Amino acid sequence: MLASTAYGQAAVRVGSKADNEGAVLGQILLQVLRHDGVPVIDRTQLGPTSIVRRALLNGDLDVYPEYTGNAAFFFHRENDPAFRDARQAYALAASLDRAANHLVWLTPAPADNHWAIGVRGDVARAAQLGTLDDFARWVNGKGEVFLAGSAEFVESDAALPAFQAAYGFTLRGDQLLVLAGGDTSATIKAAAEGISGVNASMVYSTDGAIAVTGLVVLADPRHVEMVYQPAPVVRDDVLRRYPAMRGSLDAAFRPLTVEVLRKLNARTQISGEDPAVVAGDYLREEGLVP
Repeated sequence: MLASTAYGQAAVRVGSKADNEGAVLGQILLQVLRHDGVPVIDRTQLGPTSIVRRALLNGDLDVYPEYTGNAAFFFHRENDPAFRDARQAYALAASLDRAANHLVWLTPAPADNHWAIGVRGDVARAAQLGTLDDFARWVNGKGEVFLAGSAEFVESDAALPAFQAAYGFTLRGDQLLVLAGGDTSATIKAAAEGISGVNASMVYSTDGAIAVTGLVVLADPRHVEMVYQPAPVVRDDVLRRYPAMRGSLDAAFRPLTVEVLRKLNARTQISGEDPAVVAGDYLREEGLVP
């Protein structure tokens, strides 16, 4: 049964994933809807993708921010090239989820949060590194590369092995520092500070630490990685009940470029600020709430 307000109007249950970026995006959803007079229940930072997605499908959540590329895994379409193009990825995710689950994907943010390789700024400038093609040239030219990454990044077919196969380079075991867990802040710190000689790092492209360390994130012109643009996903019966939420949430997500998300993430990841405060400041700066 849907939760209801004192006036008998069904409240919208707003969820998000438990990570830093998920918390900020969830608070953006929550505060925009609240400002519009929509009754809301805060269920942000609920858990990992599997838990939040299941809650939406089971009717225990009404809206949460999801990434377009994850639809490839939801519908077992990981090898579909559409998920490596932003426009096609969004269109296919929206089409599949609407047909199968009566879920509506609203307009995604322009930011694309995917696995990438970052290089310390001074090293990137000296070696003229801007893309993974440049990185391959550097590696194959016997550049002094030492990359920090998690075991998953180093071993997963969707990460470093995929980059190596597509761009034609191979990092030897002695060129890799494999850290326990998947915390990119640790690998970014190692590269930025040159810990143990590390000068390159696995990153997520919207990591907050990138904004404060000066790491250069290498472009992936061959589109090895799927596109992961965050977008509000809402139950269609809820959207019919509150149709104005489409325009309000579109306006809130449209300015979220990679650079903007990095700055917002840095405030929670590096400075330890409350995601609700960070989201509120962002919305006020964009003129979306007073």
